[in-house]
Amino acid sequence: MSKNNRFETDVAIIGAGPVGLFAVFECGMLGLKTHVVDSLEEIGGQCSALYPEKPIYDIPGCPAILAGDLISNLEAQAAPFQPTYHLGQQIVSICKESSKWKLISSGGLEIFAAAVIVAGGAGAFGPNRPPLEGLDSYEGTSVFYMVRRKSDFKGKRVVIAGGGDSAVDWALSLSDVADRLYVVHRREKFRAAPESAARLKMLEESGKLELVTPYQLKGLEGNGGLLSGVHVQSMDGEGRLLEADILLPFFGLATDLGPISDWGLEVDKHRIKVDPSSCATNLPGIYAIGDIVTYEDKLQYILTGFAESAQAAHAIYHRIHPGEALHFEYSTTKGIPSAA
Repeated sequence: MSKNNRFETDVAIIGAGPVGLFAVFECGMLGLKTHVVDSLEEIGGQCSALYPEKPIYDIPGCPAILAGDLISNLEAQAAPFQPTYHLGQQIVSICKESSKWKLISSGGLEIFAAAVIVAGGAGAFGPNRPPLEGLDSYEGTSVFYMVRRKSDFKGKRVVIAGGGDSAVDWALSLSDVADRLYVVHRREKFRAAPESAARLKMLEESGKLELVTPYQLKGLEGNGGLLSGVHVQSMDGEGRLLEADILLPFFGLATDLGPISDWGLEVDKHRIKVDPSSCATNLPGIYAIGDIVTYEDKLQYILTGFAESAQAAHAIYHRIHPGEALHFEYSTTKGIPSAA
């Protein structure tokens, strides 16, 4: 069924990040048709919107892959199953109508699905902004919360603020393009992976960057939206001015479930509770996968979300085809249809 903005499908997938894209593939391998909805104007979630040029190291079979390239590969992998994408649309309501779930989007789409997979990452996201006077006048010109192209920072004096994986990973990545690089953190020890933190220290010892610890951001200096320096202060009150063209604050993301919180799903600390064996939520026919879900000993890895995609797809197949045997086949035996 498709009339104007009305569609019917086997599975509606909310979220076109890496886990949502792989769910298209897993559903396709079981003969399930999918429609994918995402509030962003492009597929890929945070991988595309925040860090397309950031290398990812924990994808099996890929020693290193850029986030943007991972999304391109996942899109190509899903393409033979001809998913329908609805981008720039947010699902604002969901309700049961007869045997189907009816999803309504912010743009007036109506999607009727036998099952729903919520793959919304950590929900809607935005950066945690440092409380600095006049910050907004520099945002978009000298202050950025993401790195889309490393080349934008070539020959620049860059200050990175933060102590987690994003701050450290981007420091490692930009150390070979920035003219001068400072990493500001309020503690001596970084929260990033030990190996990454060790590499950061090695870069400092080789003169590729300077670790400014334990310091925190205090103020900005510049004119007309163009930064000339970043004021920092130590924990004992000692001030310092770092000459800089660019500030990259990496203090995590402020996330919000948005309309999802009103759908009647059981939630714990802003994450959807699921049965780990099937990724089923408390609402029959609605499943959730990826960073948006919680269960005991859940690991917040992309590869965990990939496994959850397979679990949810198989659970949905048995829900749609009760009592019908599903004969397992390896993909090498079954193959995939040719992309149209």
